Amino acid sequence: MAASHPKLELRKLGNTGLKISSVGFGASPLGSVFGPVSEDDAVASVRQAFRLGINFFDTSPYYGGTLSEKMLGKGLKALGVPRSEYVVSTKCGRYAEGFDFSAERVTRSIDESLARLQLDYVDILQCHDIEFGSLDQVVNETIPALQMLKESGKIHFIGITGLPLEIFTYVLDRVPPGSVDVILSYCHYSINDSTLLDLVPYLKSKGIGVITASPLAMGLLTDSGPPEWHPASPELKSACQAAAAHCKKKGKNISKLALQYSLSNKDISTVLVGMNSVRQVEQNVAAAEELATFGRDEETLSEVEAILEPVKNQTWPSGIQQS
Repeated sequence: MAASHPKLELRKLGNTGLKISSVGFGASPLGSVFGPVSEDDAVASVRQAFRLGINFFDTSPYYGGTLSEKMLGKGLKALGVPRSEYVVSTKCGRYAEGFDFSAERVTRSIDESLARLQLDYVDILQCHDIEFGSLDQVVNETIPALQMLKESGKIHFIGITGLPLEIFTYVLDRVPPGSVDVILSYCHYSINDSTLLDLVPYLKSKGIGVITASPLAMGLLTDSGPPEWHPASPELKSACQAAAAHCKKKGKNISKLALQYSLSNKDISTVLVGMNSVRQVEQNVAAAEELATFGRDEETLSEVEAILEPVKNQTWPSGIQQS
């Protein structure tokens, strides 16, 4: 089985030394959080992703109440390839029962995750949605506990995730240099919101690897539209609906356009996309390969940006999310 696909780009992840695929496999849907996913479909989607050159897989014990980790573990085991050929990220601090960033809980958390994933180590362990906890606790207690896990070999690198961008500078300005390796931001690098770009020079100066998730803005940039619970304003939802309709009228797909927009920035190591079927995997890889071969559809992109201009960079308070 080939470990990489010739056209799917591998990018450096900050100072970690890891090279990860420009498209990352977001495994939250494997936890049946957006509808039921069979074990067969979960395993098949992981296998096809790897076959097509995706080598980065991201999950969390929170997704599906640990089901995502279990399903991803089965999929990775089915690959039958050396552990060094893929990169796995999971999270700690957020669970079905709530948030707990204490040293005791995150230390126990990694053992639970490794058992579910059927792995001896994870490449990256990320503090999950830290804005819901105490940022000072993350700085003074959680990160030091993760440093000890790093020394033990159970994790290789440390990350933090969340929605508000200011949480990243708050933590990174207060921890020793090099103690955080990666940040995962979501919904801030898509056609309707590109505010993550303001932070990129700062992150690069600290050698931090940048992962962005939710290029479709949690469903805003899709033909079917966002789920009922989506926290965006009515104005933002309406503008995205108009943009999707414009693309459809032109025979274009707004989701593909949105993914290619996020993929086109080489300062971002990977774009995490939730996937739960072979078909979704193939569509996402095809979009990346088309971008590499032909470039972006600049005409349609500029038209969509014009439609979204009145609501550009309009965000929402932290609430329900799948970072």
